[in-house]
Amino acid sequence: MENIKSYVQQHKDRFINELIELLKIPSVSADTAYSQDVIDTAEAVKVSLEKAGCDFVEICDTPGYPIVYGEKIIDKSLPTVLVYGHYDVQPPDPLELWTSPPFEPVIKKTEIHPEGAIFARGSCDDKGQMYMHVKALEYMVQSNTLPCNVKFMIEGEEEVGSKSLSWFVERNQEKLKNDVILISDTGMISNQQPSITTGLRGLSYVEVEVTGPNRDLHSGLYGGAVANPINILAKMIASLHDDDNHITIPGFYDKVQELSLEERAEMAKAPFNLDDYKKALDLKDVYGEKGYVTNERNSIRPTLDVNGIWGGYTGEGAKTVIASKAFAKISMRLVPNQDWEEITELFTKHFISIAPAGVTVKVKPHHGGQGYVTPIDSIGYKAANMAYTETFGIPAIPVRSGGSIPIVALFEKELKSKTILMGFGLDSDAIHSPNEHFGIFNYLKGIETIPLFYKYFVELSK
Repeated sequence: MENIKSYVQQHKDRFINELIELLKIPSVSADTAYSQDVIDTAEAVKVSLEKAGCDFVEICDTPGYPIVYGEKIIDKSLPTVLVYGHYDVQPPDPLELWTSPPFEPVIKKTEIHPEGAIFARGSCDDKGQMYMHVKALEYMVQSNTLPCNVKFMIEGEEEVGSKSLSWFVERNQEKLKNDVILISDTGMISNQQPSITTGLRGLSYVEVEVTGPNRDLHSGLYGGAVANPINILAKMIASLHDDDNHITIPGFYDKVQELSLEERAEMAKAPFNLDDYKKALDLKDVYGEKGYVTNERNSIRPTLDVNGIWGGYTGEGAKTVIASKAFAKISMRLVPNQDWEEITELFTKHFISIAPAGVTVKVKPHHGGQGYVTPIDSIGYKAANMAYTETFGIPAIPVRSGGSIPIVALFEKELKSKTILMGFGLDSDAIHSPNEHFGIFNYLKGIETIPLFYKYFVELSK
């Protein structure tokens, strides 16, 4: 352990600078204007894996953005760890809310990160966390302590639904064969209390379009006489929840797994201060489904949220118009046993059915994925817990995340492997938001902890 600590301290500045250079490339997969930047980032990841010690690295073409594959096979009789990560990032908008440019990384001290944090899009999600694994490999190769085989699969479409990943996995099952999959694309409770994510919610993401008249109309001449698509859309969306914030789509809860009171009591042991939570978000009170506390609402319960809504005139000044169309993007976070395709179909049928006769409705599915739960009695979980315990001095707490990583369920289906989610980010790191950042402490602590996972996984596998 002291060797890895010493190595990290010795190369600390280089590790930080390398990550900063990677963060400068605006690899926004959702916007085709950044296509070349995404491809350039794949090349940068390839070079970093080669320098870290992989014996073989290639950029694999897919129907979409490429996947970077690398491996170091020291003995085929030993276990193999498959590391997954992604090099694409979310769009940086709204730009005006960033305190520094999203692709010009800067280190700033914060109350939570007194040693500093790197502010940039992708710093935590997922370039920073992915790059911890590259540097962990570098240490194990340089110190001759790599105890097993390792493979890397780093994709460029995670932020748009990993559209090409299933295509790649299905065609490369032998290449990707492994004993455990290791991912750092989640968080932990705090810098004092590590945690391991044991559950993820699934996702159904749709876009809706409500059309009224065949053109925009003068609101004075036509107001009150024709259906206003924006007004109608607002009413339709409002009807998707009842007064208890229960989702009203028929059949939506049919397959939701209800956790026992005992399981909920175990979850409640995780440190959580509601006042601090509200203060951090500048909220007077929390809001959600009746009968559940905050940490249950955002992890073990399904949700439906509007992610964007638009229509009509939104420019400066006034324009008295009834828009022809109104739009919204809606995401539904799902719990294990809810099938995302089935939920998408239920939503589509219901949303169309509640539209009044004066409008027509279209529902366009975007992407989705299944939920996932990993057992805490597995060798992978035990190895991760032992690693955290050694570096933090305290055991990790198992938690379920409200986020979605749809490919985890795909991996289990196609590769027959369990996934271990060793996240080092914090809830306060503002992923997907302006001013995303990743603590220097967290970044370096990840590099320290990951090699220990390999060590204990091999020991427990014997």
